[in-house]
Amino acid sequence: MIHFVGAGCGAADLITVRGQRLLEQADVIIYAGSLVNPALLTCAKEGARIYNSAEMTLEEVLSVMFDAVAQRLTTVRLHTGDPCLYGAIREQMDALEKKGIAYDYTPGVSSFCGAAAALNMEYTLPDVSQSVVITRMAGRTPVPERESVRAFAQHRATMVLFLSTGLLEKTQAELLAGGYEPDTPAAIVYKASWPDERTYLCTVSTLAECAKENGVSKTALIIVGDAVRQSGYARSKLYHPAFSTGFRPAKE
Repeated sequence: MIHFVGAGCGAADLITVRGQRLLEQADVIIYAGSLVNPALLTCAKEGARIYNSAEMTLEEVLSVMFDAVAQRLTTVRLHTGDPCLYGAIREQMDALEKKGIAYDYTPGVSSFCGAAAALNMEYTLPDVSQSVVITRMAGRTPVPERESVRAFAQHRATMVLFLSTGLLEKTQAELLAGGYEPDTPAAIVYKASWPDERTYLCTVSTLAECAKENGVSKTALIIVGDAVRQSGYARSKLYHPAFSTGFRPAKE
């Protein structure tokens, strides 16, 4: 059995209870060493085989999985954050399906959630923003033109940018060209939930300058939109005394 497990966004105790239990039981662990907190490996049982996929190709990862299955061993494929976002898990799952190998998937705490926690931020504020766009700048991995940062910026919704810190000057230009005003609030969150986490508030027009001044060039999320300001929102209807729900009648 192969278990795909989201490790969480950094802090070792942000892995799920299920994920930790699977990690403790695994005979083989293949972890994304470039981003997964190595402290999680202390959960491994004695004798577990541990592989760092940052040093491996897809074919090498699959070879370890196939060998483990042949030996009737349990494998945990430990990905950073929640692997449904930029985790490259589909190609692994497809290869397992072709071999008739069973697998499952345990979600994790994504770094976009960790970044919100670092800022004590709510992404969806009434009368400010009710949508969150999760995207990235095109780099070595292309992005469909219809999903470009410039195209999404036209909506001026809350936007969270992964894998874009090294392209901030271009990112900033695309955000402005798409429709965000220069003074739109923005934030840079470096290594959300890690011990060396850092947060910086700025505006769309100062994103690149802010990152440069603070030495941030990778392992950070960019958050853009009026919701970053965390003000000017309407009160939630859900908890308003004049609003009735299936659990509580309205109070005069």
